[in-house]
Amino acid sequence: MKFLLYTIFPLIVIPIFTSWGFFAHKKINHYAVFALPAKMAKFYKDNIELITEKAVDPDKRCYTDSAEGPRHFIDIEDYEEDGKNDSIPIHWSKAKEKYQEKQLLKNGIVPWQINLTYQKLVKAFQTKNYNLIIKHSAELGHYIADAHVPLHTTKNYNGQFTNQIGIHAFWESRLPEMFSERYNLRVGKAIYIHDPLAEAWLMVRESNRLVDSVLNIEAKLNRQFKDSQKKTFIERNNQLVWTYSDRYANAYHDAMNGMVERRMRKTILRISSYWYSAWLESGQPNLNNIEKIKINSKQDQIDIIGRKPIGREEWM
Repeated sequence: MKFLLYTIFPLIVIPIFTSWGFFAHKKINHYAVFALPAKMAKFYKDNIELITEKAVDPDKRCYTDSAEGPRHFIDIEDYEEDGKNDSIPIHWSKAKEKYQEKQLLKNGIVPWQINLTYQKLVKAFQTKNYNLIIKHSAELGHYIADAHVPLHTTKNYNGQFTNQIGIHAFWESRLPEMFSERYNLRVGKAIYIHDPLAEAWLMVRESNRLVDSVLNIEAKLNRQFKDSQKKTFIERNNQLVWTYSDRYANAYHDAMNGMVERRMRKTILRISSYWYSAWLESGQPNLNNIEKIKINSKQDQIDIIGRKPIGREEWM
């Protein structure tokens, strides 16, 4: 949950919050299913609609649960010592010894949330609780996806300190919606992850190394375009939205030379690999004879129109 768009509809301003965009989160979870081995694939393919739709449940909870927001990001800079951020203890218990829990929650806990959700998925497999397998698989995919977004790893998460407000939604929502149909999102087969917590920190640090590029490329492009060329109204979900123009989006996307596609591909492979690893760690329960899960689609519905997330301030 890192951005705010104002949707204009006859004299009404409606805030819409998402991370990676609902569109991208759903597409990522969807494609992760196709990287699973045969012994898991049938169960996940039979339930692919739920895995896809429930990919955005963590974002929706940000409107009702004050504890949810910090699970989606981590501000790496606040842990730097002597210009390095590898001083953060990767284990939660050690981190709490070094920093107050209040500070950890303020700065975000996404790598620890990934590991916690992974452990919940292992337990769901062990107990053969198929509803929870779906729930934790979908939500694990969400947190892993967030950790692959560079701007989820910095306190300048929406360019608010560099006069680039709006860049978060631009990078993680506008660009995937415009260009993902061109991407190759078939990523091969899932692999075993030996240390899920260490892998979560690896993806966070990978993302953080891209922050300067995300910001600097847009800043350079901004100087080359007139203000009137950068933003426009577009129709989105039958409503007019003030956002970056197609021309500006194309230029930014080209200048990043495939960065968004590469992050999406890595996300998909890692999500599938986490699912696979949880299944292996749980003893490889037989999933082939499970009927399609039936969950009341209304039970997780949250009406977010006109509401603001609880906690961290969002930026346009």
